[in-house]
Amino acid sequence: MQIASITLHAAPLRRATSAAKTRARADDGAGRNRCRTCNLRELCLPGGIVQDEVDAFSDTVFTRRRVKRGDTLYRLGEEFNALYAVRAGFFKSSVVLEDGRDQVTGFHMAGEIVGMDGIGTERHASDVIALEDSEVCIIPYARLEEAGMQRQLHRAMSRELVRDQGVMMLLGTMRAEERLAAFLLNLSTRFVARGFSPSEFHLRMTREEIGSYLGLSLETVSRLFSRFQDDGLIAVRQKHIVIHDIAGLKAVMVKVQD
Repeated sequence: MQIASITLHAAPLRRATSAAKTRARADDGAGRNRCRTCNLRELCLPGGIVQDEVDAFSDTVFTRRRVKRGDTLYRLGEEFNALYAVRAGFFKSSVVLEDGRDQVTGFHMAGEIVGMDGIGTERHASDVIALEDSEVCIIPYARLEEAGMQRQLHRAMSRELVRDQGVMMLLGTMRAEERLAAFLLNLSTRFVARGFSPSEFHLRMTREEIGSYLGLSLETVSRLFSRFQDDGLIAVRQKHIVIHDIAGLKAVMVKVQD
């Protein structure tokens, strides 16, 4: 699995073009998201941000964009000019390997920011595709500089780095059973943070995409889902998952290591 690195010492920010600014002014009305009233602000905004900073961050948002299922938010190699806060929906990021295979590098849900892969090189390092009808808030990168929001951005980047390091540990040190158990528990935690059930949710991704992300074959993922269900840990109905035993999933890691 390839995880795009994030360079904290990014290249100088480009100023928004006059055309972009014109579009921004046209969209500055009801279409612009106001972070201070958004119910995802605690997830999306960097930790410790104060009210004045919330207002400054909110003012950088130009507009929202809807992305239909299967459509691309941005592509590998595309010029970087904005970050995207996921307001609703679900996305996957992926790269094409040298042998032509599509490698999933992450899944992104509401309250998370995507697009940081392009900061260092000014080109995006992955494809980001909607797994369901979704909506994002567009945050032009140049306006973050104008608003003096670099420090807040670095906080968000640090959070993403920690998440990426967790994924690297997942793939580098865990066996197959541990990887799937950790994946389901991670989704459970992320859904809870958004006010949803910790034990019942719908998978937006396919088993093949899960396998690509976890470094497992489709057959292995399907076999492990069946094993977990037979062991009474989960119930599976197509993409609908019910976790019956969260403690049991956590214990999978201990059992495998023993």
